[in-house]
Amino acid sequence: MVIYIGLVKCLTFKDYWKVSRIYGLPFPASVISRNKFLSICRALHMSSLTADADNDAKRRTPGYDRLCKIKPLYHSINSACKAHFQPEQNISIDERMVASRAQIGLKQYIRTKWGYKLFVLTDSNSGYTWNFSVYEGKSSGSGMGLSYDSVMSVMDFDSLGTGYHLYVDNFYTSSQLFQDLLAKQIGACGIIWPNRAGFPRGQANDFTRDTPRGAIRWIRDASLLFVKWMDSREVAMCSTIHKAFNGDTASRKVKAAGQWVQTDIPIPAAIKDYNEHIGGFDLSDSLIGCSSIIHKSRTWYWNFFYHFLDIAVVNAYVLHQQCRRGPAMTQKEFRQALVEELADKGSVSTSKRSTTRFITVPAQPASHTLHYFTEGQNVAKSEASSAGRRKCVLCHKKTPVGCRSCDVALCFVATRDCYNAWHTEKGL
Repeated sequence: MVIYIGLVKCLTFKDYWKVSRIYGLPFPASVISRNKFLSICRALHMSSLTADADNDAKRRTPGYDRLCKIKPLYHSINSACKAHFQPEQNISIDERMVASRAQIGLKQYIRTKWGYKLFVLTDSNSGYTWNFSVYEGKSSGSGMGLSYDSVMSVMDFDSLGTGYHLYVDNFYTSSQLFQDLLAKQIGACGIIWPNRAGFPRGQANDFTRDTPRGAIRWIRDASLLFVKWMDSREVAMCSTIHKAFNGDTASRKVKAAGQWVQTDIPIPAAIKDYNEHIGGFDLSDSLIGCSSIIHKSRTWYWNFFYHFLDIAVVNAYVLHQQCRRGPAMTQKEFRQALVEELADKGSVSTSKRSTTRFITVPAQPASHTLHYFTEGQNVAKSEASSAGRRKCVLCHKKTPVGCRSCDVALCFVATRDCYNAWHTEKGL
């Protein structure tokens, strides 16, 4: 059974239409025929051929668009994500990888994956993907760096509005970004590297090797709060939302009188809220990853098509969970219901499927006839009786004739009737 489960994970599209004991799946054939489905997959395209041809003519020029083949669906999915949901106050931004085997310059390597990089804005509470942008490679941009440009590219201020709290990790956090966001009435909070531009350089009253767990140091620069907290290691945060300390505590093990004891230690409000709300992106990733359309392709824009489909289905699931009135559904149950409803919307499949599943239908008796192996060939009449001779399967002597249906060489002469003897022996 374990081997079978592994085999199921390796199914190709064609396997869903096979009629056998292992692959007997009646649903696909009831919706669409195999050949029609494969034809649609081969013809899958998201942009017009005219637009592609015009764009290819601009290759190696500044006007060339590397995402031309996905732009129509890319913009449609983005617009739909923003039109049907308004995030709650806390949002987060991080990067996501779309795994791919295609050979194209857009691919990146992050941690353990080769693929395409997306910058994604998600709702921290539900994991809803509200906006995303595809990384196209190095560009001049605003001159503020990739981390700054990637945040600004997904912060659609006109649609999003104001009053939000944005949580980001140390790749994006910078004093300039947080000040510009605050000017647009968006608060921000994130981990920051102490060597980042804009971080205070003063060493007075800084942490030492003997600083106890739970110690807090902070400094404010106009609207920016920089706070350090000693946990198992030093943590530095930057925020335009929080006070340095609100009286919050966290449970940790500390060493007292030579023993480790569980106790409550002070924790800055910025770190407490960051730990609570930065997980929105991880929730979105897990919702997509646990039931994603696992089908890698060497055609690069197909990978984006499958991922856009994943985003649409997961966002629909999040909306269903928020609007439901009955019992909660798991994502698997939701996908099953969605597939059934979509299948009922289409026309009835004309796919012809065998009614004898899991049974091998015996072949009908064939008509057995003699023929010369040189039949249809330009052979001289004097050589016709000996040309193309093969070894008889019964007596192992040379013969120029055999059975057309069985495709075997058999003697058929006055002294050796191997043809009839062999067929009688095989019950044919």
